[in-house]
Amino acid sequence: MAGSGFSFGRGDGGQPKSARTPLQRLLYWGAVLAVWAIIFLVVFFAVFARDLPDTSTLYNVDRQPSITYLDRNGALIAVRGSQMAPPADLDALPDYVPAAFIAIEDRRFYHHPGFDPVGMTRAVAANMRAGRVVQGGSTLTQQLAKNLFLSPDQNMKRKMQELMLAVWLEMKFSKEEILALYLNRVYFGAGAYGIEAASQRYFDKGAKDLTVGEAALLAGLLKAPSRYSPVSESERAATRATVVLNEMVEAGVISPEQRAQAVTEPVRVSRTLASQHAQYFVDWLDKQIRELVGEPTEDMIVETTLDLTLQTSAERAVRRILDRDRSKGVQQAALVALDGEGRVRAMIGGASYADSQFNRAVDARRQAGSAWKPFVYLTALESGYTPETRVNDAPIRIGNWSPRNYSGTFAGEMSLANAVAQSTNTVAAAMADQIGRDNVARTARRLGITSRIGLEPAMALGAVEVSPIDMAQAYDAFANGGKRVRAYGISRIRTPQGRVIYQRASRESGPVQAISNPFLYYQNQMLRGVMTSGTGRSAAIAGRDTAGKTGTTSDYKDAWFVGYTGGFVTAVWVGKDDNTPMRGVTGGSSPAAIWKGFMEAALPRLNAPAIPNGPAMPEGWQPPSPVENLIGSIGDLFGDNPPADEGVDPLDAPLPEPEQPRREPAPTRDDGPVLRPTQPQPQPEPAPPPQKKADALFF
Repeated sequence: MAGSGFSFGRGDGGQPKSARTPLQRLLYWGAVLAVWAIIFLVVFFAVFARDLPDTSTLYNVDRQPSITYLDRNGALIAVRGSQMAPPADLDALPDYVPAAFIAIEDRRFYHHPGFDPVGMTRAVAANMRAGRVVQGGSTLTQQLAKNLFLSPDQNMKRKMQELMLAVWLEMKFSKEEILALYLNRVYFGAGAYGIEAASQRYFDKGAKDLTVGEAALLAGLLKAPSRYSPVSESERAATRATVVLNEMVEAGVISPEQRAQAVTEPVRVSRTLASQHAQYFVDWLDKQIRELVGEPTEDMIVETTLDLTLQTSAERAVRRILDRDRSKGVQQAALVALDGEGRVRAMIGGASYADSQFNRAVDARRQAGSAWKPFVYLTALESGYTPETRVNDAPIRIGNWSPRNYSGTFAGEMSLANAVAQSTNTVAAAMADQIGRDNVARTARRLGITSRIGLEPAMALGAVEVSPIDMAQAYDAFANGGKRVRAYGISRIRTPQGRVIYQRASRESGPVQAISNPFLYYQNQMLRGVMTSGTGRSAAIAGRDTAGKTGTTSDYKDAWFVGYTGGFVTAVWVGKDDNTPMRGVTGGSSPAAIWKGFMEAALPRLNAPAIPNGPAMPEGWQPPSPVENLIGSIGDLFGDNPPADEGVDPLDAPLPEPEQPRREPAPTRDDGPVLRPTQPQPQPEPAPPPQKKADALFF
C-alpha cells in the first residue's frame, strides 16, 4: 500500500496540533502542583501527626508529688518535688513582667502565627557563622507546645510536631491566653513550675510584687534553670539578668533610667532557699519519710524540729571558722545541735552543699579522740570512782601498746577530775583496762552510740569511728538529767488539706533514764572543769553553765568539740574528707571556736537553764569533800576483773577481730597541756604489764 504510513505531530487530515495557551499551561501546572501538595500533606500528616499527643490534656498537670519542709515555727525550709502555685493573673502582673519574657524569648511574639520564619532564618545564619548552636529559633508558642505536649528530644519529627502544635495553639487561643499559659506552666528550676511558684520560691513574694530586676532574673532563668540559678550560680545569674534588662530597653519595655535603677538595686534571694546547709537536714529526712509513709502519692507537708534561726547561726559560725582556718588545712566541718528531747535544732553536713551532698553530720564515721573519754569516766564513776579519786599519770603498757600524752611527759599523781580536765591519755587508758573496755562499750551504747565499738586498748582514747549525730545524742544524756534520747527531725506529716499522715508518738520521743545519781552529778562536775580549767577553756561562755569535752586524733586528722548546757547539746567536727592531717588543729581550737560562736548566738534564743542535776540522790548522800580521799583501796572495790577483751559488745554490735601484735590503732593526742603537780615528781620506771588488781596501776 504505497503512500501509506504514520504521520507524527499531525492531527486528522495531517494538520499541526495547536499549542497550549499561557493560561492553559498555568492551570495545568497549578493542578499538578496541587495534586503533589495534597500527596505531600497526606504523607506529612501520616508521618508527623500520626502520634501527636492528645491536646485535651492541655490543662492537666503531670508531676511528681511535692514535699514541703517547714521548721518548728512554720517557716519554709525547702520543697522537694514539683511545686505548683495558683495561676498568676496576667492582668494583675506589672507590665514589665510578661514583657521581660517576650523581650528575651520572642520579640516578634505578637506578629507571627506560632512560628517565626524571620527568627528561624536569623538563628540558622548565626549558628552557621559560629559553627555551633548559639541561638534558637523557637517562638514562645513553640516552647509552650513543647512544654505542654512533647518530650525534650532533639530530632526532626519532634520539631515538626512542635510547629504543628504551635499553629494549633495560635488558632485556638488569643496571644494573651498563650502568654498566660506559658508563664503559668514553664519550669523555673528549684522545683518551681509557673511564675507564681517561682516568685514565692526565689523571693518569698507573689508575682504581682516582682521588681524589674527580679522579673529580669526570672526571665533569664528559662534558658537553663540550673546554669543560671541565683542560688548556686549567683554571678552567672546576675550577668544573664543584665542581658535581659538590655533587651527590655532595646524593645522599649523599660527606660534606660529604669534599667540603671534595677542594676543598682540588689535582688535578694529567699533566705530559706539560699540556706543550702539545711539541705543536708532535708536529705536526712527524705529517706525517713519513705520509711514512715512509703512513696509519696500526694503532696505532703513535713513539720520538722529544725529552727531556721539557729540553723542560720550555725552556718555563720561554721563558715567564719572555715574561712579563718583554711590555712591550717581545715576543709570540712559538721555540726549537730539537739535539745533535751533529742529534737534536731540545727544540722551542718559539710562546708558546701553545692560542692558535696555527702552528709558528714550523719553518714561520716571519724575517730572520736578524747571526746570519747566521758564514756570511760562515766563507767568508772558507776564502778565506784569519784572526781577526787587519786590516779597516777605515769607510763603504762597494755599488751604491746604504750599510750603517750600530748606533751610527751607525765604529771604523776592527780585527781580524776584533773585527769578529765587535762585529757590525760595514760589515765583514761589504764582506767578502761581496769574497769573493762566491754563495760565502757556498754555505757556508750546505753547513751546512744550506734557505731561499731572495738574493744582494743586504744578504744579508751577514742579509736572508735563515730558520727557527730551519735556523739550529740550520747552527750544529750549529760545535758538533760541523765535521759537517753534518739535524735529525730520529723514531728508530723500532713497533706496541704490538713489530713495527718504521720504523728510522732509520745512513746517514740519519751526519753529513758540512762544515768542515775550521784554519777551524773560527778560527770557534769568533771566536764564543767574541762571548760573552766581544762582543754575546753576557749569555748567557755561567761555567765553560762556549760560543760563539754575536746577531742583530737593522731596527726591532727580529726578534731572535735562536744559541749552542752541545760537541755541543749552541740557536737562539732572538723577535718578533711581524704583523712589527711590538718596543721596543729586540736579540739580546743577550730571546733571549740565553732561551738562557741554558735552557742553564743543560740543561747539568748533558747533561754536555756543551768545543767539539771537529774534524778534524786541516794538517801544520806553528801557532796564529797575536796580534801578527802574517799576511795581507799581501789582493788578492794573491784576485786578481780576478767580480761576486757573477752567482753561482749552490747546490742549485737560486731565484735572486733582478736588483738594482733602486728598493729595497734594509733593513740590519740591530748588536747592541751598536762597540769603538773605542785611538787616535782620523779619519773617512774615503765610499769610492768597490767595486773588484775586496780592498785597495780593507781595509787
